[in-house]
Amino acid sequence: MDNLKKYGLIAVICFALLTALILFSLNIPRNREANVLERCVLTLVSPVMWPVTAMGRFCSDGWNDYVNLVDVQQENQRLISQIKELNTHIVLQNEAVLENRRLARLLAMKEALQAPTLTASVVGEDLSTWFRTLIIDRGSNSGLREGMAVVAADGVVGQIIKVAPESSRVLLLTDHSSGIAATIQRSRARGVVKGKGEGLCTLEFTTREEDVKVGDQVVASGIGGVFMKGLPIGEVTMVKRGEYGIFQTVTIRPAVNSDHLEEVLVIQRGGL
Repeated sequence: MDNLKKYGLIAVICFALLTALILFSLNIPRNREANVLERCVLTLVSPVMWPVTAMGRFCSDGWNDYVNLVDVQQENQRLISQIKELNTHIVLQNEAVLENRRLARLLAMKEALQAPTLTASVVGEDLSTWFRTLIIDRGSNSGLREGMAVVAADGVVGQIIKVAPESSRVLLLTDHSSGIAATIQRSRARGVVKGKGEGLCTLEFTTREEDVKVGDQVVASGIGGVFMKGLPIGEVTMVKRGEYGIFQTVTIRPAVNSDHLEEVLVIQRGGL
């Protein structure tokens, strides 16, 4: 302990003398020649000045690097926030463009229909094994009634089966309980389009003698007064004529993909 105190005192004295010598050398005037004492001090201090200067530069550079690193990190965070904000704006703009395209096509269908219509948004769906229905955000308060036809830009969607004050349930064309009087556009062969499930329909009660081919367009015949004559229903994808029976089997792919529906038109005529 005594040695520690002794050597510690010596180290403090040496450090103090060295500091004094360095300060003395730094304060030597630059515009006159150094005297003997000053030259001795410079001689003694010179070997120590370089390591001290190097250490000072190292510490200064380290501090500057740290400050720059903090600034870079803050700048990175700011840029990341800006990128996220820009990406959000891009997504919203793309969504707005797509919505405008859908509504423009729906408007074209609305103008083509010679009947009053009401635009509605799809807010729910029931695509279970037993039912194929959609929920729209319009109901009796908007003048809707059960039995009214529902269409989209590409053609027939289905028919309203339940009405509440602010919403309605739409039975899709592909539901097993759905039925629409239809016509083969090319040959004018008639039948009834029934839902088959799995996104398909069948044209029933079409006799074997009727001219039906794959690729034929199927449209509403207008019989019954619910669906206006000429509304697109779908396209024939398979025709099968068995050896027995008076009817042929016709499979139809609907013109409207109900899985992607977001907006529809309700034709405000008829109904219960």
